[in-house]
Amino acid sequence: MPLISKARSYIEQASIPMPARTETYNLLDRYGHGAVFTREFLDTVNPGYPAGLLSEIYHRGNAKSLINRMLAFDRKFTLADNDLPKVAKACELAGMDVAFPLISDEIVAFSLRLEPHLKLKGTKLRYFFKEALRGFLPDDIIAKQKHGFGLPFGVWLQTHKPLQALAADSLSDLKSRNIIRADFIDKLLDQHLDEHAGYHGTMVWVLMMLEQWYRQR
Repeated sequence: MPLISKARSYIEQASIPMPARTETYNLLDRYGHGAVFTREFLDTVNPGYPAGLLSEIYHRGNAKSLINRMLAFDRKFTLADNDLPKVAKACELAGMDVAFPLISDEIVAFSLRLEPHLKLKGTKLRYFFKEALRGFLPDDIIAKQKHGFGLPFGVWLQTHKPLQALAADSLSDLKSRNIIRADFIDKLLDQHLDEHAGYHGTMVWVLMMLEQWYRQR
């Protein structure tokens, strides 16, 4: 039953200690390093280094509460290494100016002085900032559910012929670089995409961008 399955998944994830819990949906971990990368490539790297780096950064902070430790961790990895560069570069390409007022030095310093229970009150996320803006923003904005805005690449890949050709060409050339296993690429395109285009399409995108990066450099 969907509800029971979701509850079991939640309990399983909650039992994983931080920061490993943040990587439960990591595609490389789901597939397994040995299934994705060639043996020759794995012999030249330390597959455990990314997880070790996450743990080192997470435990380096001196925050006394879980919520503050997670926020500091999120600011380093999710924002600084991922979201902000993507947004800034996309806006630059579109000729738009962009600013991030909610992570200005003043706001961050103010946030650090807030009690943890004001940031997460029971199950209410962003409690302080929502209450601070109540009456200024419409209630439907404050109460709306969070939802992602990921690129629906896998769905596009199933219907857009030029994109299919570009992906097939990129991944075909990537095979010759002896980094990604050829049988994994074949299975990804021939089987996984049909199983769940939205989920596995992310890996096609990552591998396609890897090949395009190599071609440019």
